[in-house]
Amino acid sequence: MTVLLTRPPAEQALRQQPRSLGDLFLSFSWLALQGFGGVLAVAQRELVEKKRWLSREEFIEEWAVAQIMPGPNVINMAIMLGGHYFGWRGAVAAVAGMLTLPLLMILLLALLYGSVSQHPAVQGALRGMGAVAAGLITANGLKLIPGLQANVLGRAICAALGLSCLVAVAWLRLPLAAVLLGLGTLGMGLAYRRLQA
Repeated sequence: MTVLLTRPPAEQALRQQPRSLGDLFLSFSWLALQGFGGVLAVAQRELVEKKRWLSREEFIEEWAVAQIMPGPNVINMAIMLGGHYFGWRGAVAAVAGMLTLPLLMILLLALLYGSVSQHPAVQGALRGMGAVAAGLITANGLKLIPGLQANVLGRAICAALGLSCLVAVAWLRLPLAAVLLGLGTLGMGLAYRRLQA
């Protein structure tokens, strides 16, 4: 399933696409190797700014769909993007790129971690990585705000829905599935109403 938006002709001329299944595999491998603690910031930089496979608005739309689908959101994004360009073979190549090298690295690190897990420097490094990941996610969220100008709901309603989601999950500790169902339904209803007007 893909929700890639239609671009104006001038913007379509600038659009790039993967040259081959190998290019797709290597690009997602490189993306995965950069994604410590979360890959949202890296995915946006690689897919929108460097590769130009998506516009900022398309990235927001694709990421929104990837977020609400079951499973890891970046894998969902890889499946959608790979499938868009090369069908099921592209989806497989993109997911293989996302998983192969990180899997090998994790297996190696798991072997090493057992012998150094109690070392204070290792524990400090892991705590530091958590803070960096939170900063990356926050910075990327702020960077994507201009892309909401093209959203049919407008910035104010998008901000209200985002803030409502944050309050419901972080403060009220409501189950994420219930929040997505409730706020997602509300957002889709509002968007449908505006599109019909």
